[in-house]
Amino acid sequence: MAMVLVVEDEEQVRVLAEAIIQEAGHQTLTASDLPEALAVITGDGAVDLLFTDIQLKDAEHGGIEVAQEALKHRPGLKVLYTTGGNVTDGTRALFVDGAAVLQKPYLPADLTDAVNKRLAAK
Repeated sequence: MAMVLVVEDEEQVRVLAEAIIQEAGHQTLTASDLPEALAVITGDGAVDLLFTDIQLKDAEHGGIEVAQEALKHRPGLKVLYTTGGNVTDGTRALFVDGAAVLQKPYLPADLTDAVNKRLAAK
């Protein structure tokens, strides 16, 4: 069982993602923005995977910024991005090493698969 930090500014989407991840057998923590995410990341608790929306309202680079800041505090943290928008080569260039992206809207099975693949990745 892994601990997954879900960073999503849309409450309904965050609650749904959290429920899907928990149903898959993992524990979750949640945040709606960069400051909340950093409070979790810099805390004492374990975090095995960061699942973050690329487009967050109050962050210049959204989930990309969240991931970059998170890795400063937790090197080696696995990252899974999600977005409802297009992912350009320019956006991909900003991804942290080894990150993957899950396109919205996603099915529960797609999220479960993506989380489990990222957790199993070396």
